Amino acid sequence: MILEVAQLDIKAGQCADFERAFTEAQSIIAAMPGYLSHQLQKCVEKENRCLLLVRWQTLEDHTEGFRGSAKYQRWKALLHHFYDPFPEVEHYRLLSGSDDL
Repeated sequence: MILEVAQLDIKAGQCADFERAFTEAQSIIAAMPGYLSHQLQKCVEKENRCLLLVRWQTLEDHTEGFRGSAKYQRWKALLHHFYDPFPEVEHYRLLSGSDDL
Protein backbone atom coordinates (compact mmCIF):
# COMPACT_ATOMS: atom_id res chain seq x y z
CA MET A 1 0.00 0.00 0.00
CA ILE A 2 1.19 3.51 -0.88
CA LEU A 3 0.05 6.70 0.82
CA GLU A 4 -0.07 9.80 -1.37
CA VAL A 5 0.31 13.00 0.67
CA ALA A 6 -0.40 16.45 -0.75
CA GLN A 7 -0.41 19.66 1.28
CA LEU A 8 -2.91 21.92 -0.46
CA ASP A 9 -2.66 25.67 0.09
CA ILE A 10 -5.90 27.18 -1.20
CA LYS A 11 -6.04 30.75 -2.49
CA ALA A 12 -7.48 33.18 0.07
CA GLY A 13 -11.25 33.42 0.00
CA GLN A 14 -11.69 30.29 -2.13
CA CYS A 15 -11.90 27.52 0.48
CA ALA A 16 -15.69 27.07 0.23
CA ASP A 17 -15.50 26.88 -3.57
CA PHE A 18 -12.63 24.40 -3.33
CA GLU A 19 -14.58 22.20 -0.92
CA ARG A 20 -17.58 22.17 -3.28
CA ALA A 21 -15.36 21.28 -6.24
CA PHE A 22 -13.67 18.54 -4.22
CA THR A 23 -17.06 16.97 -3.52
CA GLU A 24 -17.34 16.30 -7.25
CA ALA A 25 -13.66 15.50 -7.79
CA GLN A 26 -13.50 12.82 -5.11
CA SER A 27 -15.82 10.57 -7.11
CA ILE A 28 -13.29 10.70 -9.97
CA ILE A 29 -10.38 9.46 -7.88
CA ALA A 30 -12.51 6.90 -6.03
CA ALA A 31 -13.37 5.22 -9.35
CA MET A 32 -9.75 4.72 -10.41
CA PRO A 33 -8.14 1.27 -10.52
CA GLY A 34 -5.85 0.78 -7.52
CA TYR A 35 -7.61 3.39 -5.38
CA LEU A 36 -8.22 2.23 -1.79
CA SER A 37 -9.41 5.27 0.18
CA HIS A 38 -8.87 8.97 0.78
CA GLN A 39 -9.24 11.72 3.35
CA LEU A 40 -9.26 15.49 2.98
CA GLN A 41 -8.18 17.09 6.25
CA LYS A 42 -8.61 20.80 7.09
CA CYS A 43 -5.72 22.44 8.95
CA VAL A 44 -6.63 23.83 12.36
CA GLU A 45 -3.87 26.45 12.45
CA LYS A 46 -3.97 27.67 8.82
CA GLU A 47 -7.50 28.14 7.48
CA ASN A 48 -6.48 27.99 3.81
CA ARG A 49 -4.56 24.69 4.11
CA CYS A 50 -5.82 21.16 3.58
CA LEU A 51 -4.05 17.82 3.55
CA LEU A 52 -5.06 15.23 0.98
CA LEU A 53 -4.26 11.63 1.87
CA VAL A 54 -4.94 8.92 -0.72
CA ARG A 55 -4.23 5.24 -0.28
CA TRP A 56 -3.25 3.40 -3.49
CA GLN A 57 -2.41 -0.25 -4.04
CA THR A 58 0.79 0.72 -5.91
CA LEU A 59 2.71 3.89 -6.73
CA GLU A 60 2.00 3.30 -10.43
CA ASP A 61 -1.76 3.26 -9.78
CA HIS A 62 -1.39 6.94 -8.93
CA THR A 63 1.51 8.17 -11.06
CA GLU A 64 0.68 6.28 -14.25
CA GLY A 65 -2.91 5.06 -13.94
CA PHE A 66 -4.62 8.11 -12.45
CA ARG A 67 -2.36 10.85 -13.81
CA GLY A 68 -2.31 9.21 -17.22
CA SER A 69 -6.06 8.87 -17.45
CA ALA A 70 -8.57 11.04 -19.31
CA LYS A 71 -10.44 11.53 -16.01
CA TYR A 72 -7.35 13.22 -14.54
CA GLN A 73 -7.99 16.12 -16.93
CA ARG A 74 -11.38 16.67 -15.27
CA TRP A 75 -9.74 16.46 -11.81
CA LYS A 76 -7.23 19.13 -12.87
CA ALA A 77 -9.96 21.38 -14.28
CA LEU A 78 -11.96 21.12 -11.06
CA LEU A 79 -9.15 21.65 -8.56
CA HIS A 80 -5.78 22.88 -9.80
CA HIS A 81 -6.74 26.55 -10.17
CA PHE A 82 -7.39 26.77 -6.39
CA TYR A 83 -3.76 26.07 -5.38
CA ASP A 84 -1.13 28.68 -4.55
CA PRO A 85 1.55 27.48 -4.60
CA PHE A 86 1.02 24.28 -6.55
CA PRO A 87 1.39 21.37 -4.09
CA GLU A 88 4.29 19.00 -3.89
CA VAL A 89 2.97 15.44 -3.83
CA GLU A 90 4.91 12.74 -2.00
CA HIS A 91 4.36 9.01 -1.59
CA TYR A 92 4.95 6.97 1.56
CA ARG A 93 5.21 3.31 2.45
CA LEU A 94 4.14 2.16 5.94
CA LEU A 95 7.02 1.32 8.27
CA SER A 96 5.15 0.75 11.51
CA GLY A 97 1.60 0.74 12.83
CA SER A 98 -1.75 0.15 11.15
CA ASP A 99 -2.46 0.94 7.49
CA ASP A 100 -6.02 2.04 8.32
CA LEU A 101 -6.64 5.65 7.40
